[in-house]
Amino acid sequence: MNQLTKIFEGNQVRVVGTPEQPQFVLADVCKVLDLTNPGVVKNRLSEGVSSTYTLQTAGGKQQVTVINEDGLYDVILDSRKPQAKRFRKWVTSEVLPSIRKDGGYMIARPDESPEEIMARGLLIAQSTIERLQHEKEAATTQLEAQRPQVLFAEAVSTSQTSILVGQLAKLISQNGLKMGQNRLFAWMRENGYLGKKGAHYNEPTQYSVERGWFEVLERTNNNPDGTVRITRTTKVTGKGQIYFMTKLLGEAS
Repeated sequence: MNQLTKIFEGNQVRVVGTPEQPQFVLADVCKVLDLTNPGVVKNRLSEGVSSTYTLQTAGGKQQVTVINEDGLYDVILDSRKPQAKRFRKWVTSEVLPSIRKDGGYMIARPDESPEEIMARGLLIAQSTIERLQHEKEAATTQLEAQRPQVLFAEAVSTSQTSILVGQLAKLISQNGLKMGQNRLFAWMRENGYLGKKGAHYNEPTQYSVERGWFEVLERTNNNPDGTVRITRTTKVTGKGQIYFMTKLLGEAS
C-alpha cells in the first residue's frame, strides 16, 4: 500500500504501511479528535503501538509518529468529543475494509486536479496488482506443497486391496514419478522395508510387517514327484500403498 490520504469531515488522515498492517499519522488523528498535544497522547499509549515513519510531504521528507490499529483505538478512547464515535465508525466500517479489499482507499479532495486524482488512482491500482500477484504466487506455492496430499487422496480409492510391488510401481509412475518394478524393489531393500539376502530376500522386514504395510501370501504347489513346494508372494497392503505413494511422491516434489 502506498501513502494514502483520507478525508474525514474536512480533515486529512494520512495512512502508510500495508493493507494488512496500516499505520495512521498520529498528528492527523489527534487533530480530528481535538487532542491538542500529540506528544502527550503518544506518551500515554501502550508500548509497541507507535513508531516513527519518514513521510513524503510537499515540503520534502518529514519524520512523523504513526500508530497501528490498536494505538488508533486507544487514541479514539482518549477523546470525549462527539466526533470520536463517528470517526471510529468511519475507520472500521469504511476505511479499513476498503484498504484490505483493494489495497487502498481514495476519495477526491476539492483542491485536486483530475490529473492528481488519476495519479493517486494509478498508485492504488498498482498496489492492488502487486498484492494480487503476491496472493497468486502464494496460492501456487501452497498448491504445489499440497500435491502429495492430493495424490494421496486419489490413491485411497485404489488402495482397498493388496497389490504386487510391480503394480504399485505402475501406480506411482502414473502419478508423475517414473518408477519401474526393479527400481522400487531396490529402493525398498535399501531403505529397510524388504529383506536384502537369503531366504528373506524381497520379503518384508519385521519393521514393515508390524506397521501393516505388507502381507505375504503362501501357496502350496504339488510337484510331479509328489513333493510339495511352497511359494511366497509379497504384496503391498492398502495402508502400505498410501504410505509409499505419499513418501515417494513427497520426496520427489
